[in-house]
Amino acid sequence: MKKPRAGGRVYTALIMFFLYAPILVLIVFSFNSSKSRTIWTGFTFDWYRQLFSDAPILNSFYTTITVSVIAAVVATVAGTFAAVGFFNMRRRWRSPLMSVNNIPMINADIVTGVAMCLLFVSVGSILKLSLGFGTLLIAHITFNIPYVILSVMPKLHQLDENLVDAAMDLGCTWMKAFRRVIVPEIMPGIINGLIIAFTMSIDDFVISYFTAGSNVMTLSMQIYSMTRKRVSPEINALSTILFASILALLLVVNVRQSRQDAKLKKLTLAHK
Repeated sequence: MKKPRAGGRVYTALIMFFLYAPILVLIVFSFNSSKSRTIWTGFTFDWYRQLFSDAPILNSFYTTITVSVIAAVVATVAGTFAAVGFFNMRRRWRSPLMSVNNIPMINADIVTGVAMCLLFVSVGSILKLSLGFGTLLIAHITFNIPYVILSVMPKLHQLDENLVDAAMDLGCTWMKAFRRVIVPEIMPGIINGLIIAFTMSIDDFVISYFTAGSNVMTLSMQIYSMTRKRVSPEINALSTILFASILALLLVVNVRQSRQDAKLKKLTLAHK
């Protein structure tokens, strides 16, 4: 096996530098004692203290967490049942439907956001409803479901179909077999889908911007509104917390996936 060339390593290092150097600067200056974005004057936690005493930011934080948790749970339940439905379809129907399922992930967020906004406005004009928390929640559930389906489908393909048949032969109904046999077997995929859905909801800005209305603010929208008025070091502190949270969740997903792959590899080798 050929060793990577020095040029390739330098190129990779430069890419990583340009990707993460701005984030590193943001994190460092979130602890700067002055408002300067260029001169370091001392270490402090004052901006974090001010952040947690800022009512608009706390309200947007509660809104973000509430929407993310509810959307992740609902999308996980709906996506799991949808994945099971797709899995039990014939291939000629499953393939085009899976392609349709992938469209929201490939599609630009601004297109999805504008389309949902127009849909909610059109339906709202008939039902006398307006953009707000409900439309924001529906939008988050909608764009989270495809990620859950893609997380659960590989686990369904790894499932031994004989287990379900054996459970039903022993007197289980399909729903009982689903609850007692299928769900425990695909639980790693369900948990991964839940974590990814929660992460995507916290991270979203564009779709939330078009579907939340004027009375509801998420954290990403709050940061955007703060940058339009004044660039406060509180933004650095808030962005640092968001980055750390998302990074922690992604690490959990990757560690879980690597452990599952290692376990599957051991089982495969044991059966050989």
